[in-house]
Amino acid sequence: MLTANEQINVLLDFGTLISKEKNLDNILIIMADYAKLLLEADRCSIFLADNETGELYSKVAHGTDEIRFPMSKGIAGFTVLSKEIQIVVDAYNDFRFNKEVDSETGYHTTTIVTVPLINHDDEVIGVFQALNKVNGELFSTTDAQTLLLVSNYAASAIENTYLYQSIKESQEKLILKLSTAAEFKDNETSEHTKRVGLYAQLIAKHYGMRKEDIELILITAPMHDAGKIGIPDTILLKPGRLDADEIVVMKTHSTIGYELLDDSNTMLKTAGLIAKEHHEKYDGSGYPEGLKGKDINIFARITAIADVFDALTSVRPYKKAWTFDASMNFLQEQKGSHFDPELIDIFMKHSDDVKRIYTQHKD
Repeated sequence: MLTANEQINVLLDFGTLISKEKNLDNILIIMADYAKLLLEADRCSIFLADNETGELYSKVAHGTDEIRFPMSKGIAGFTVLSKEIQIVVDAYNDFRFNKEVDSETGYHTTTIVTVPLINHDDEVIGVFQALNKVNGELFSTTDAQTLLLVSNYAASAIENTYLYQSIKESQEKLILKLSTAAEFKDNETSEHTKRVGLYAQLIAKHYGMRKEDIELILITAPMHDAGKIGIPDTILLKPGRLDADEIVVMKTHSTIGYELLDDSNTMLKTAGLIAKEHHEKYDGSGYPEGLKGKDINIFARITAIADVFDALTSVRPYKKAWTFDASMNFLQEQKGSHFDPELIDIFMKHSDDVKRIYTQHKD
C-alpha cells in the first residue's frame, strides 16, 4: 500500500504531466495509469459520453479494446444519471451491474469504484472507473475521494483540450477561407495552395521538424499569398509582364499578408511570417526586408521552395507550365542564392515524393 507521502508524490507527478499535455488521448492514458497506481487497482477505464448516440464509450480501458454501451446501463451509466460516486462491493450481486461487458471482455469484475467527470457547466462528460483491488480488498471512501480528485483535475484538462481543439479548427477554417479568397482573386486553384502545403510538409518532415510544426506548415504555407487580396486586379491579373511601378505595388502583397494575418496566436503568427518572408532570398537579395540566410524564418524558407516549384510547374496568364525536370533543375541552380541549400538538398533527395504530389494534385 502506498504511504501518504508516496501518494502526494504520485499526484504531483500526475499534475505536472497533465499540465504539459494537449493531446486528449495522452491525457486520458496518463489519468488511467496514475489512478491505477494510486488506488492499487487491477484495471481502470475512462468512458466519455457520446450525446449523439446516447452511449458511453471507453477512451482508455486497461486490458481490452473499445467498449460501448447505452448511457443508461451499468454502474457507469448509473454514475452519469446520478452524478454521484458509486462504490460496489460485489458486482454480480448488484442489480445495476452490466454483466454483458464482462461477457464480451472475458474479465471478472468483483469490486468497483466509479466517479463522474463533470465540466464547468455541471454536465457529465464521462466517468472514471477502477476495478478490483489487486490485494483483494474493497475500495474505500478514501479511494473514491482520491479518484474524484484526479477526475476533477482531469475533467478540467479534458474540457480545455476540447476548447483548444475547437479554437484550432476555427483558425484552420479562417485560414482556408482567406486562402480561398486569394485564389479567386488571383485566378489560382485550390490545388495550387494544396500542393504548396504538401511540398512544404514534405520538406519539414525530412528536415526533422517536430510533429506539431509539420502539421502547422501544412496548414499555414497555403496562406503565403493572402496579401494578394489587397493588390488591384489591373496588376494582379495583367496577362503580360509588369512594369517597374507595377512590380513595386505587387511586392507589397507580402507585407499586406503579414498585416492581415499576424496575431499572437501561433497558427496565425506563423501564417503571417510566411506571407511576409517567402520572397526573401538566401543571399539577401529578396524582399521586403532583404533578410539573409538563417535570418529568414524556417517556415518561410521552406515555403519559398514549395511556392516557386509549384509556380514553375503551373500555367499562368503570362507563361506556360515548365516540365517537372526543368523546374527541379532551376531550383538546383538557385541553391545557395535564392534558396536554403540544405532544404534544396532535401527536396531533391525526395524527388519521388515530390513527383507523387505533383502528379496526384494536378489542376
